[in-house]
Amino acid sequence: MEQIDIQIEQTLDKVRPFLQREGGDIEYIGFKDGIVYLRMVGACEGCVYVDADIKDGVEIILMEEVPGVIRCDATGSYPEEVLEAYNNRLQEKKESK
Repeated sequence: MEQIDIQIEQTLDKVRPFLQREGGDIEYIGFKDGIVYLRMVGACEGCVYVDADIKDGVEIILMEEVPGVIRCDATGSYPEEVLEAYNNRLQEKKESK
């Protein structure tokens, strides 16, 4: 995992408790060209406030704490190489258990 991925994950860990309190969570998919790709899960998935939560909360925090982040995308449309790296990370985690 690259340094920027680690920084993004650490920053997301700071906002997770707020989302989890409401029965949701956020999953880091990947980073490319300044964009952090995310997926909302649990109660956050499909919530009418998800766009506001991303833009007014998560995105601001990531832009302040992680150099190079210019925006977040939680639309579910991921670049092929981002999705491939995400699937590789999942496979590595599965194999390490």
